[in-house]
Amino acid sequence: MSDSMNTGNSLRVGLVQLQPTRNVAANLQWVLKAIQEAGAQGAELVVIPENALCIGSNQEMRAAAVAIDGPEIQAIRAAARGARAVVVLGGFKQKSNRPLLQNTALVIDADGSIQGAYDKVHLFNAVVAGTSFRASDVEAPGRQLVIAQVKGIKVGLSICFDIRFPELYRQLALAGAQILLIPAAFTQTTGRAHWDVLVRARAIENAAYVVASATMASTDSVEAGFATYGHALAVTPWGEVMADLGETDFAVKVLELDMAKVAQIRQNLPVLDSVQPDVYTTEPVVI
Repeated sequence: MSDSMNTGNSLRVGLVQLQPTRNVAANLQWVLKAIQEAGAQGAELVVIPENALCIGSNQEMRAAAVAIDGPEIQAIRAAARGARAVVVLGGFKQKSNRPLLQNTALVIDADGSIQGAYDKVHLFNAVVAGTSFRASDVEAPGRQLVIAQVKGIKVGLSICFDIRFPELYRQLALAGAQILLIPAAFTQTTGRAHWDVLVRARAIENAAYVVASATMASTDSVEAGFATYGHALAVTPWGEVMADLGETDFAVKVLELDMAKVAQIRQNLPVLDSVQPDVYTTEPVVI
C-alpha cells in the first residue's frame, strides 16, 4: 500500500450512497463520480456499496456480472488511481470460469493495482415481505475472512447480510481490525427494522469504526422486488452515528476516523481481551 502522509493515527474514509439500476454502464458512471468526488474531498479510502454496478432480480444480476479483468473494473482501477485513494468495490457479482458467481468486495490500491478481494461468506437466503431471495442459487459462498491494510491500519471486510453474523466481526477484531466495512444493499423492510441497530452493535461489541455504504431504491430495484433502504452509516467505536445519508440517491461524505479512539475504548473497556473461545466451542449444559 502507498504510505504517503501515513501517520497511523487517522484515516479519511468516503461513505457512499448510490441508486443503481439494471443498467451497468450508467451505474458505472455514478461509481466513477463517487470515487472522483471522494478523492477531491481528501478520502484515502472510498467504500462503494453492494450491487452498485447492477441491481435487479438474481437472474438479471447474474446476466450482468462482470469479470475482474473486464472494462468496468479497469475503469474503476483508473478512477482509484486518479483519486489517489484505495477503493473497496463493495459486493459486485463477479463472473469467472467457476460454475457460480462470487459476490466480491474488491480492494483496489491507490495506484490502481488490485490488492486483494473478499468473497461474501453469508449469502442472502431469506423471505422478506413475501419476496424470496435465494442468492445461493447463483452465488457460491466465500470461505476466507479478509483484512486489508490501508495506510498501516487494519480494515476488516464484509458485505451486507454478513452483518447478522457477529462472530465474523469478532474474528476480524481479534485479528486487529480497527475499522469494519459493511457495504450493503439492505432491503427496506429489514432496513427499517434492523439496519441501524445492527450497524451500531457491530461497532460497539468490537470497539471498532463501522463504515456501511448503501444503495437507495430505484425504479428497477422496486420492480425486481429488491427495494433497498439507503441510510448509509458511519459509526464510532462507541456506537455513535457519525453520518447517516438518509434516502439520498447520490451522496459522498468523507469522514476522518481517529484510531486513538479505538485504542482508548479497547483499553478502558477491554472486551476483546476477555473473549473465551474454548468455552464457546463446548456444548451447553441443559439444566
